[in-house]
Amino acid sequence: MLGSAPSDVSVGALPVDLVPLGGLGEFGLNMMAISCGDTTIVIDAGAMFPEADQPGVDLIVPDLAYLESRRGQVRALVLTHGHEDHIGGVPYVLPHVLGPLYAPPLALALVQPKLEEHDITHGPGLVPIGPNDVVTIGPFTLEFIRVTHSMPDCVAVVIRTPQGVLVHTGDFKVDQTPIDGEAFDLPRFAQLGAEGVLALLCDSTNIDRSGFTGSERDVEVAFEELLTRTEGRLVVATFSSSLHRLQILVDLAAEFDRKVAFIGRGMNENSQIAQRLGRLHVPTGVAIKDSDVPNFPAQEVLCLVTGSQGEPNAALSRIAINDHRYIRLTERDRVVISARAIPGNEKAIGRVLNHLARRGVEVVTESDKHVHVSGHGASEELKLMLSLVRPRYFIPIHGEHRQLARHARVAKVVTSGLPKPTAVLMPLDGDIVRFDGEGGRLFDKAPAGRVLIDSTRVGAVNDEVLRDRRHIAADGVVVPVVAINRQTGEVEGVPELLVRGFVAADAATLLAEGAAMLIGVIRQCGVEERTDPGLMRERIRTEVRRYLRKRTGRRPLVLPVVMEI
Repeated sequence: MLGSAPSDVSVGALPVDLVPLGGLGEFGLNMMAISCGDTTIVIDAGAMFPEADQPGVDLIVPDLAYLESRRGQVRALVLTHGHEDHIGGVPYVLPHVLGPLYAPPLALALVQPKLEEHDITHGPGLVPIGPNDVVTIGPFTLEFIRVTHSMPDCVAVVIRTPQGVLVHTGDFKVDQTPIDGEAFDLPRFAQLGAEGVLALLCDSTNIDRSGFTGSERDVEVAFEELLTRTEGRLVVATFSSSLHRLQILVDLAAEFDRKVAFIGRGMNENSQIAQRLGRLHVPTGVAIKDSDVPNFPAQEVLCLVTGSQGEPNAALSRIAINDHRYIRLTERDRVVISARAIPGNEKAIGRVLNHLARRGVEVVTESDKHVHVSGHGASEELKLMLSLVRPRYFIPIHGEHRQLARHARVAKVVTSGLPKPTAVLMPLDGDIVRFDGEGGRLFDKAPAGRVLIDSTRVGAVNDEVLRDRRHIAADGVVVPVVAINRQTGEVEGVPELLVRGFVAADAATLLAEGAAMLIGVIRQCGVEERTDPGLMRERIRTEVRRYLRKRTGRRPLVLPVVMEI
């Protein structure tokens, strides 16, 4: 075990700077840079998905200007676990890192396909770490502590610096009965508190929820009842990374003599990775392919699908409009949304629920039954963390402004009785928190913001306007305009492709054939898809981009306009 460290700052030592590059002021983009002298380490490299008013954007990652300013000094990237809001930006961050990528084995396995997709081979290596491991990087010594969350292999990070001990919790909740039997290491946090902690950086996601979050096992009773009552197929939509949830459902399926089909790209990939690492156990003979689902009686099948957030191309959205190759729902089937709606996704989720209602399918959400448990600690668990660690300084992380502010108020109340009450620092993305001989304070500003990523690899930009300008300058813009009858779903008139800045040989013929192609594509869609503007815009955008790329090799910005008449 590492030796103790003082709880306050050291006068003669090098200053330590904490620079949040994402996750302080929004949900997602979680990334924290810590610098001392000529060494910088980065904890987590998250991403977030675009909102509806960001056409052509496929992914959002933090602005990396601060890391560029520390070129040659970024010695390590450390991941706390494998959720997208902590690993989605790894392919964009890793080229700035001269040292290894340290992460739990499951997180490394989930990152590997992203690196292969971006053709990244990281010379310094991908190093698996686990609880109680210790790594030294320049003036920093890192220790990893087991925490519980909604997936396996999650750690908090203790960073021993010349100024004192920093504790970064990562995402966590205190699960007293974890699915994998690997308990939250509360004693180690208590030991750190007794030794002395300079600053605690703590997850704020669920600070506005009272009490305790509860164990992942709490959903078992509701799913047992649903498996008993459902006469047909039970279709459960959840995050493909919620491996504890998947394990519960697989175990219950085996108990109730149902086959399990993992449906959707993410669900397939993550379940295979987890099984390979021994983090998901599927009994022999229980798993079947999606193509085998029609071969079994409906009452003998449990489908685990992607699309809990209403994503247009996810499995549940295709199933909801009868557009999936193998799954056709009937009134005897039941759909469960076993996930919390991410703010901003309510409208997309509502569209999917409406389509399922047209099928006559009963939909069960967490408002109906206890089919979802958050992976983040509620207020009492966050108070417990503060009470155990008793830091000199407290920095709330991971949340929007209201969560960070509320967590700050709670910290002041919890620590008010200590001999030396905790001082609260409230940085946002880009604020530099410095610890030196003068104490801890907001010291300066670093460049921070968002970079919008286009999966065509045309480029990345710092805001939507600049991104569109660069995209248009390179390949122009194409606006497919389609009028669709609201009742029948029939195309009214001939679609039109309007272009600006897009040049191609024999453009008139190309656009005319493109319009004809669109008519054929739309007519192949089901009536429900044609009368859903959200799904239709996504289908048109995908097909036009594919058509133009195949015919011209160009990748213009495609902004579909669907008019309902």
